[in-house]
Amino acid sequence: MSILEVRNLRKVFTSGIFKKTTITALDGVTFSLKRGSTLGILGSSGSGKSTLARSLLRLIEPTSGQILMMGQDVTHVPHHSLGWLPQKIQIIFQNPESSLNPRMRIYDAIAEPLRIHSICTGDEEEDHILDLIGRVNLNPELLFRYPFELSGGQLQRVVIARILALEPECIVADEPTSMLDASVQAQILNIMKDLQESRGISFIFISHDRDVVEWMSDQIAVMEHGKLVEWI
Repeated sequence: MSILEVRNLRKVFTSGIFKKTTITALDGVTFSLKRGSTLGILGSSGSGKSTLARSLLRLIEPTSGQILMMGQDVTHVPHHSLGWLPQKIQIIFQNPESSLNPRMRIYDAIAEPLRIHSICTGDEEEDHILDLIGRVNLNPELLFRYPFELSGGQLQRVVIARILALEPECIVADEPTSMLDASVQAQILNIMKDLQESRGISFIFISHDRDVVEWMSDQIAVMEHGKLVEWI
């Protein structure tokens, strides 16, 4: 069963006031993602892969086409009408610092989605957070520090723990390790692999690094100029 389907997705950006210029960032992208599998999107800078990631999360609005999440067409549904669906598809960005409030301690950053969505009671919160950081191998001693006190690899673990608080069905990983050292990259990738095996999470893994995409993915689509031009 497909957890995510994308049909003929297009995104056209328009700039200029008097003489309008259009750029087609996505041009008829079509694919499906099976539950518990990883689809790799391999492409160079400017290929449209990050536009695709943001379109899937409705962070930018597609020009045309369809996005079906768990069988429900969410392409143009107003955000306030999406209900529980936004919890089920989450994104890991390239720079983890951009996903965290610099003035918020790590404990509170992870607790925030639990509180917003009333996932657990106040009495259960600490145990829930300890469970989440255990899944990503994060030292509990870091919980009461601030983001600037953590390394890039530690911050990406925090981001993943926050995401796991929402029990997502699908995670879009947009260059999640490209800013990390090779040894730390391997640790983060192994965490993602382990989560897929233990939780059945589906991934869309986006990167310019062919070796990493091949290691992570069950199937790979090569992206160029907004199109999926080859399947591996």
